[in-house]
Amino acid sequence: MFLLSKKDLKTTLEVFAVFHWISIAFIITTTVTIVNLYLVVFTPYWPVTVLILIWLAFDWKTPQRGGRRFTCVRHWRLWKHYRDYFPLKLLKTHDISPSRNYILVCHPHGILAFGWFGQFATEASGFSKIFPGITPYVLTLGAFFWMPFLREYVMSVGICSVSQSSIDFLLTHKGTGNMIIVVVGGLAECRYSLPGSSTLVLKNRSGFVRTALQHGVALIPAYAFGETDLYDQHIFTPGGFVNRFQKWFQSMIHIYPCAFYGRGFTKKSWGLLPYSRPVTTIVGEPLPMPKIENPSQEIVAKYHALYIDALRKLFDQHKTKFGISETQELEII
Repeated sequence: MFLLSKKDLKTTLEVFAVFHWISIAFIITTTVTIVNLYLVVFTPYWPVTVLILIWLAFDWKTPQRGGRRFTCVRHWRLWKHYRDYFPLKLLKTHDISPSRNYILVCHPHGILAFGWFGQFATEASGFSKIFPGITPYVLTLGAFFWMPFLREYVMSVGICSVSQSSIDFLLTHKGTGNMIIVVVGGLAECRYSLPGSSTLVLKNRSGFVRTALQHGVALIPAYAFGETDLYDQHIFTPGGFVNRFQKWFQSMIHIYPCAFYGRGFTKKSWGLLPYSRPVTTIVGEPLPMPKIENPSQEIVAKYHALYIDALRKLFDQHKTKFGISETQELEII
């Protein structure tokens, strides 16, 4: 009577895979902190903590030098359960030549960027088969690389720092066939992540265009249909106390604290797991860029506009397949 059916076991593994990724940063950070405090304060094994800190200092720049990926980790069976939870699907519109480097620009960020992690930091959707000869590097905030063991885990799937030095290294010291994946809307886009939303923070985000011009690499637009449907948000009364606090908090540390919620460990319960809704990522056609070492603001603005046009075209070509009205357009803010 306590044995799970194959279907229930599959569902349980899918929930575990997603919960694992949501909670892993908190679990590792808490565990490492508590264990090392215990070693230093209550045991004679404080040299272990010293050795960890020495290693951290010695290895500090690795996330900015291509990281330290392990192909076996990217192929874990766990990620297939992660994929099936939603499910995730990765589609390309054009072949990508491994003889060049690329910057793939992802939209939208969503609340926790589930689609971008699953599609490009794992092989769950078959990235290497869809894009043969291409090595993906998902870029994220440097804070993920401050904590020992967490940084090792994050780097093992091919995630690197989003710093400018990291980008420059990947585009100049790793040969060809490299694809840098950036989610340019970042955390600022979380507040607009509502079911059915197509609002992107992009109007004043042109650094990726400047970088592409400086290195002469093509930009590839990509849109994840369904990413904003994974959570609901409670929208507080504009001008109210909580809303004013959210704006103040954002002005202080540039992160908008969203009151988001999804499902719990069962489908009909409330919690912080995302809803089980499909996310399909469409990778568009590369937009070639000339190599200009010091592009003027006018040149950057010109190619930024061309990129937005290419992104709008990609969105319009595919939106009706995913239940979006023919009249709905991307809102660029």
